[in-house]
Amino acid sequence: MESLSAGPLNTGMSDRFVQILTIAATLGCGLGAGVFFAFSSFVMPGLRRMPAPQGIAAMQSINITAVTPVFMIQLFGTALLCAVLVVLGALRWGQPSAIYLILGGLAYLLGAILLTGVFHVPRNNALATVDPSQAQAAEYWARYLREWTIGNHVRTLASTLATGLLVAALLAG
Repeated sequence: MESLSAGPLNTGMSDRFVQILTIAATLGCGLGAGVFFAFSSFVMPGLRRMPAPQGIAAMQSINITAVTPVFMIQLFGTALLCAVLVVLGALRWGQPSAIYLILGGLAYLLGAILLTGVFHVPRNNALATVDPSQAQAAEYWARYLREWTIGNHVRTLASTLATGLLVAALLAG
């Protein structure tokens, strides 16, 4: 392992280990940004073009199939890495990369994970209870599409911002 951090608070972790964590988190944030971007740019617009009962049924199916081990590891594994990087950034305060680690980690944690938990998951759970054949389903679907997609644009931007900030942390050394 390379030399330990020379910052005012020595974390006991090598710069190389922090670099590896940052690379992994950067890749995770970028992958998440791509998934969110795909939903904003063509999945949700494609569902919007369908008759409401079909769009609702399709999104209900997507919401079930999205909860896979691979996607959950990407989403929450990246969150764990970002949380660690926020702490490491605080412990390495004064080093050039510290502020980028903190801001990048927080952008993903707040803009992707927190927003998913407090905004998207409740809407997805509510949609799961909608009977697509009911008359009021079309009105609910129109509101769901609008609100969910706007929130997803925020997740896309936050994950993209996190990716850029973590790249800046790597470049800052």
